[in-house]
Amino acid sequence: MERQLAASGHLPHLVIVAKVVIELKRVTATLAVALVGAATLTSPSAAAGISPYEPTYAGPRAASSLEAPAGATVTEGQIKEVASGGVITYPSVTSCLTVTVRLRSGGLAGAHASLFRVPGELRSDEILGALKQLVGGRPVAAIEVRGAVGAWHPSYFVKALESYGEGERVPIPEGPDFNGIAQAVSRGLGLPRGLVTVEDVPDGDQIIR
Repeated sequence: MERQLAASGHLPHLVIVAKVVIELKRVTATLAVALVGAATLTSPSAAAGISPYEPTYAGPRAASSLEAPAGATVTEGQIKEVASGGVITYPSVTSCLTVTVRLRSGGLAGAHASLFRVPGELRSDEILGALKQLVGGRPVAAIEVRGAVGAWHPSYFVKALESYGEGERVPIPEGPDFNGIAQAVSRGLGLPRGLVTVEDVPDGDQIIR
C-alpha cells in the first residue's frame, strides 16, 4: 500500500491518512477514515442518491477468456476469472475491497478494488465497469464483497480518491456502510441488489473457492 501511494503522487495529507487507515484496521474491527475536508455526502445513506455508474474503462483485460484457468492471483486494481471449481487468491487485503462474482456455471470472476490506484492498474471508479464487462451477460448466482468495509465510502466506486483536487471536499465514511456498498456494487455491475453480500474481514490474504 505504501508503495502505491508513493507512486500515485497524491497529496501528502492523503498519504498520511491512508497509513492511519491501515493501522486502525489492524487494531480495531471498525475503521474510521480521517480524510481532510468535510464530506460532500454527509452520511452513508446518501450513497443511495449516487447516479448510476458509467464505466470509464473498456480494454483487453475486460475480455473473458474462453479457457479460464483453475486458479488466479488478483492483486490491487486487477480483475480475473477462474473456471468452475477454481480458486481466486486476493493477496494482502488491508484497506481494499474484493468483489467476487459467482457464476451459475461454477466459475468465479473477481476484482481487487484499491483505495488508491496502483500504477498501470484500474482505479476504484473503473473496476466495477471492467468486472461487468468480464462477466458479460452470463447468469450470476451471487456477488461477495469482502475487505475493509469501514474504510470505504460507497461513492469511491463512482469517483476515485485520485479524482479529487486541492480544496475539494472528499466523502468520509462514518462507519461500515454495508448496504451502501452493496447498492453501489449492484449498480456498478448492473445486477440485482439481492445477489450482493458484504462482509468486513480481517487483514490478510483472501482465498475464494
